[in-house]
Amino acid sequence: MTHVVVIGAGQAGCALVAKLRADGFAGDITLVGAEPVPPYQRPPLSKAYLLGEMEEERLYLRPEAFYAEHRIEMKLSVSAVTLDTAARAVTLSDGFVLAYDELALTLGSTPRRLPAAIGGTLDGVLVMRDLADAGRMAPELVAGRRVLIIGGGYIGLEAAAVCARKGLQVTLVEMAPRILQRVAAPETSDYFRALHRAHGVDIREGAGLDRLLGEGRVTGARLSDGTELAVDFVLVGVGIVPNTALAEAAGVAVENGITTDIHGRTSDAHVWAAGDCATLLFKDKRIRLESVGNAIDQAEVVAVNIMGTPMHYHPAPWFWSDQYDCKLQIAGLNMGYDAVHVRQGEGEARSHWYYQADRLIAVDAMNDSRAYMIGKRLIEMGKSPAPSVVTDAAADLKPLLKA
Repeated sequence: MTHVVVIGAGQAGCALVAKLRADGFAGDITLVGAEPVPPYQRPPLSKAYLLGEMEEERLYLRPEAFYAEHRIEMKLSVSAVTLDTAARAVTLSDGFVLAYDELALTLGSTPRRLPAAIGGTLDGVLVMRDLADAGRMAPELVAGRRVLIIGGGYIGLEAAAVCARKGLQVTLVEMAPRILQRVAAPETSDYFRALHRAHGVDIREGAGLDRLLGEGRVTGARLSDGTELAVDFVLVGVGIVPNTALAEAAGVAVENGITTDIHGRTSDAHVWAAGDCATLLFKDKRIRLESVGNAIDQAEVVAVNIMGTPMHYHPAPWFWSDQYDCKLQIAGLNMGYDAVHVRQGEGEARSHWYYQADRLIAVDAMNDSRAYMIGKRLIEMGKSPAPSVVTDAAADLKPLLKA
């Protein structure tokens, strides 16, 4: 083996190439990225970076010199347009053809956009995913302006918090009956609804968008109930789509993401995938994990397997979200929960413990890092304390790790 090519210079791509070198891979490595900058953190884009609390260079996952020092060739501002698995070659958008021995696809995902038929292509209708998106949004953040945020998931809520802190008039609409309905229990939705309303955000649940209004640039929105809102710009946060077109066109198996096995290998023996673009098996279900933690961990397992040491990927899901002065930390996946138990911590701290029958499967912790860390360890250890214990605010949870 002489050449590993990684397509996609995000969190997963960076983790993969760094792990290869850290574990002693001596062959050639090429990292291909569509953006003109080296791999960087995306979560701060919609928070600290937009607030002006973080410079661009601090976003970079590694200093630019790291790649040259570790003999990692970077090809930036280009994308892969065709993949020939029989020839083991990738053609780039600049016409250059890269031959590979092993190929890793860390292509990430793309934000869903609104259809043009309802005004989705008007100027001032934005999404938030990369540095260019943040650059387009930054000039819009002027105190007193009116922003409409479409979508009550974590991206929409984080953007709402930034806009509210900047002094904008924020309206957030969510078509589902409650914010965070797809990803969290009603108790967590209630917590964040109250938090945002306390900061002046107008949250409208069960409110669909009929269309955006304006000629050339968006000036308003008509909701499904006929209500019309005047707006200065719109941020769309209605989910992401995994970038699978390159793999699918090459005949690599795709099912809501590039299909991978427990090693991170795709249906082609010399093609691997990791991060947002990949589906994986978790408790006998095929899912995608859209998180920094998964991108890093899965990519590092792929690197180990590329080097010939068999390693299974056993995801331990964790996520986080920063909104105002609240840090939400999530451990586990709450799929299939049938009960949620609330633990009140000190001051504003609280945590929500998800159970499936008698089994602890996930924890949402708001400003309670101790509950998060203990919950995460309990889930990883397969331990499920009685709900009466976790809801007892006076009980010390740490001994549970030894029980």
